[in-house]
Amino acid sequence: MSEAEAQVTAEQLSLGRRLRQPRTIISIAVPLVIILIFVALNWQQLQRVPALIAAANPLLVLAAFAVFYLGFPVRGYRWALLLRGTGFYCPTKDATEILFLSWLVNCIVPAKLGDVYRAYLLKINSDASMSRTFGTIVIERVLDLFVIVILGLAAGFWSFRGGLPPEIQVVAGLGIAVVVALALGLLFLRNLGRPVLIALPLPRKARIIEIYDRFEEGVFGAIGWRALPRLLVLTVLIWGTEAMRLYLVVAALDFPDVSLGLSGAVFVALIGSLLTAVPLSPAGLGIVEAGMVGILTLVYGVPLAEATAIALLDRTISVFSIIVFGSIAWVLSPKPRGEGRIPAAPPGTFAAPA
Repeated sequence: MSEAEAQVTAEQLSLGRRLRQPRTIISIAVPLVIILIFVALNWQQLQRVPALIAAANPLLVLAAFAVFYLGFPVRGYRWALLLRGTGFYCPTKDATEILFLSWLVNCIVPAKLGDVYRAYLLKINSDASMSRTFGTIVIERVLDLFVIVILGLAAGFWSFRGGLPPEIQVVAGLGIAVVVALALGLLFLRNLGRPVLIALPLPRKARIIEIYDRFEEGVFGAIGWRALPRLLVLTVLIWGTEAMRLYLVVAALDFPDVSLGLSGAVFVALIGSLLTAVPLSPAGLGIVEAGMVGILTLVYGVPLAEATAIALLDRTISVFSIIVFGSIAWVLSPKPRGEGRIPAAPPGTFAAPA
């Protein structure tokens, strides 16, 4: 572990401290106020929402929960593979546990702090480099965004084979722009990142370059041509569970006037997932709900009450349940206290890089 990384302390990443910060309070309070105003303005239509959710098929809701949580071992296995690409061994069980705890953080504080917390948890429970680990998380996010955009565009074109509505054309354009921006960002990082840092008049330049070098090793060392097909398959499976969750939620509510189909569920679910990348509020609070309800009502013609019920039930599974179960895991797990040491690599594999 480098001296620069050793300066990251538990206090800096304390959940209690972050929750007390004005920025966190504002990021939670503002979306809640907007949601309350929206409910007040549309109360006549939305007062049916609790009854609609209460009438949902419990077996299908349970199936939606199961499909969603089956995605976590797959996510953990994929991250373990990315770490292994950098020369660090982490069992899938430990990778999944740390990843799940990081999701709790992302659900209660803004700015995707859970991604930093994930790298921190691995650091305090092993000899892994925090900046190199964060590089693996960045390339994981890039894989996610590539697959979300590609699957979302495919689902949108299939769902609207008769011609894309104007709203979907805008979404498609934004999706293509995201893919292009990601590709250009990776090219810049690979070819110009270090030279730019060297040329800039930065204070403590040696420390910054040291951290950057480890970060770049994580980004580009985690993924290679031989590993890429398996990583892409895993990423498609992961986002397939997200889409299937929403599909089961719609089936559980069984609204007679709602017919999304599998392609529609894939499209709406992936757009919702894309909106969680906006780091203005925890888990995209307010932004994701507005996006899902807007697409369901404006594009698919779903009545407002039914669209709201779909979004709320889906977010209960994907966010509220994480807060409940993640809090339990955080209390029971030794990893937040640095007491859940990652086992050494089995003989014949490799050792973690210094």
